[in-house]
Amino acid sequence: MGSPALANLEMIDDPQRAGAVLHPIRGRILRELAEPGSSTTLAKKLGLPRQKVNYHLRELEREGFVKLIEARTRRNCVERIVQATARSYVINPEVLGELGRSPEEIRDRFSSAYLVAAATQVVRDVATLRRRAEAVDKRLATMTIQAEVRFESAAAQSAFAEELARDVAQLIAKYHNESAPGGRAYRFLLAAHPAITKSEAEARAEASAHQSGRAATMNKEQQDDDHDD
Repeated sequence: MGSPALANLEMIDDPQRAGAVLHPIRGRILRELAEPGSSTTLAKKLGLPRQKVNYHLRELEREGFVKLIEARTRRNCVERIVQATARSYVINPEVLGELGRSPEEIRDRFSSAYLVAAATQVVRDVATLRRRAEAVDKRLATMTIQAEVRFESAAAQSAFAEELARDVAQLIAKYHNESAPGGRAYRFLLAAHPAITKSEAEARAEASAHQSGRAATMNKEQQDDDHDD
């Protein structure tokens, strides 16, 4: 029996389902189940007891993250072949309820907090639109542009930002039509953040060295104060 095609992405909108999938073992199980498998094959791949794998599989299946593909009878036993429902999962920020801040609540548009809140709103809005589109068997039309720019200086970065803002404003003025019959409104988010260039281990080592240097500076300042006294 051929396995059905997996969805590329599934949005998790329910707090209980979010809690069910956050367990690290279940995350590993779902990654392995991009291709159909059984508790026996999973136990071998993950190096875990089959009973433990079975328990987590039941929880994932109960919450709808795993589906039955085939039941095979072998030596008077039934082997259940299952598969994940999607290749990747994203938790809708609405799961946090009032803890999920909106961009309007953050005044500093140049802060990382504002960027995170704006990106969170994108995830929340797209999750709502995906759900509504799927309910009427329609495709959700979106567009995404991603690029990485290496600036030679802070001045070049500032000039780029000003030119980008000016060009985007001109495009908006050119194409925006408030009164167009049957027109469709789109929301655009332009964001920039430093690219991740260090491994987690390198970042931890740098943070540790920074903390050590800070502690040494504070100790020296304290000694100088004691000496002055």
